[in-house]
Amino acid sequence: MTSRYGSSTDETYARAGFGATVHRGARPAIVVVDLTNGFTDPAAPTGADLSDVVAATSSLIAAGRAADVPVVFTTIAYTDAEADGDAVAWLTKAPGMRALREGSDAVAVDPRLPVDRRDHLITKKGASAFFGTTLASLLAGLRVDTVLVCGATTSGCVRATAVDAVQSGFGVLVPRQCVGDRAQGPHEANLFDIQAKYGDVIDVSDALDYLSGLAARESAAVAR
Repeated sequence: MTSRYGSSTDETYARAGFGATVHRGARPAIVVVDLTNGFTDPAAPTGADLSDVVAATSSLIAAGRAADVPVVFTTIAYTDAEADGDAVAWLTKAPGMRALREGSDAVAVDPRLPVDRRDHLITKKGASAFFGTTLASLLAGLRVDTVLVCGATTSGCVRATAVDAVQSGFGVLVPRQCVGDRAQGPHEANLFDIQAKYGDVIDVSDALDYLSGLAARESAAVAR
């Protein structure tokens, strides 16, 4: 990732021993974090125009399908009791998310994404796709070793998912065109942190090449 924070910042982190390259395994999964209408519709309280992110993520999913890579979508959805009460502490800090109610259009996956019946859907209540969900056991059951994290927002649920993914033992790749935020500053700052400490922030073309290489190996194995 090309830093926008200057050479002195890069040198400080490199000297401290951060930013090494992540191992890319042979069994990746694509985790699409919260690309739901509540986050991709700029008219929604929690939303922004993430059309470019949706398009880039769609291309990544298409490449993953050719390599038989599992795809997991996540959504944040609250019951009326959770949304209207004080049981979820996060909603006190971020009351705009009270609009993300079970059964509403806001929590549905953006229809521009190529969702397939083979895909998995996980509903969460917090930032990380791992916290309080079955994601870790699902990925373990699928024998996944590497996670490509896409979605929204870079400074919130994407970062939290990347942190928990590496702490759960998975290599983490974040295609920068496949993640987005409401503002550029938090987006770039969190990409910098992910690259330094938790995973590799890569170009989507690199991610597509990685998946294409897996698909080619798969085809060669079948042909033998």
